[in-house]
Amino acid sequence: MKKIIIVHTGGTISMLENKETGEVNTTNDHPLANITYNFGEDVVIDEHIEFSLPSPHITPNHMLQLAKTVEKLLTEYEGVVITHGTDTLEETAYLLDLVLDTEKPVILTGAMRSSNEIGSDALYNLISSIRVVLSPAAYSKGVLVVMNDEIHSAVNVTKTSTSNVATFQSPQYGPIGIITKETIIFHHQLISRTTYPVENITKNVPLLKAYAGMDSTIIDLIANGNPDGLIIEGLGQGNLPKQTIPAIKRILAKDIPIILVSRSFRGNVQPTYSYEGGGKKLKELGVIFTNGLTGPKARIKLLIALENTSDLQVIRDIFENDIY
Repeated sequence: MKKIIIVHTGGTISMLENKETGEVNTTNDHPLANITYNFGEDVVIDEHIEFSLPSPHITPNHMLQLAKTVEKLLTEYEGVVITHGTDTLEETAYLLDLVLDTEKPVILTGAMRSSNEIGSDALYNLISSIRVVLSPAAYSKGVLVVMNDEIHSAVNVTKTSTSNVATFQSPQYGPIGIITKETIIFHHQLISRTTYPVENITKNVPLLKAYAGMDSTIIDLIANGNPDGLIIEGLGQGNLPKQTIPAIKRILAKDIPIILVSRSFRGNVQPTYSYEGGGKKLKELGVIFTNGLTGPKARIKLLIALENTSDLQVIRDIFENDIY
């Protein structure tokens, strides 16, 4: 007998379209709850509603609460499928991947079209996720995202379209597996994974995107809010306009970590350019480079890292030595 559980958190996959207005909103009864699945008599599927929230309402503390629930459930169940809104699904998936120390499969899925919309992907994605979580090959893969017949690692997946059902992609590496009508196929996996268990998330870490003509003004405004760290999505390989440097220096002088990622979908930040504001100069100042994470995921990782340490060298090692 194989026992798995579906954990609902809300999102479009739990919503319904108003046929008169076209608006999509929450409903009192989850449209995908208590469905009869045909996976054989040796499979038991239970359900649990953790939240009923649009994903823009989900915070890192909600994510951590979900992680603690999943951790408890995995003592009884052999795998977990989580339904989630797509807007912040990748952040929840990554936080779970960072804090859950388990080899059992944990799958997140969602929908771009609610259950009663024409061409809804809601039930199909849920059934696909159940198929993946039941697959022996899904073990020891970390937290996974299943959407649109593809399996993605939590660390690499991101939402790439506002409305396309094929929105979830891993631009740098592609999916780690696919789903066919007959089987689940994994064709590669991450070579390493490190977890960082935490009990609370209490830190303040803003995320800022660089742009042409940027100066110190917005960075100083952020600094006035007493952040515990700062994520900057830099230009290209990890560069910033030279007018930002005075504010960067002021933050670093307070021993506040600044993590640099690229605003580009592909490639890693690198200390290549030595002009003022270039990556080489930023690294010499003490800015920490991350190894392929997006801005939102680097923020999640720094929130967790800061709960464990304030040592800047340890934080640097966490970001620069992990391989994604």
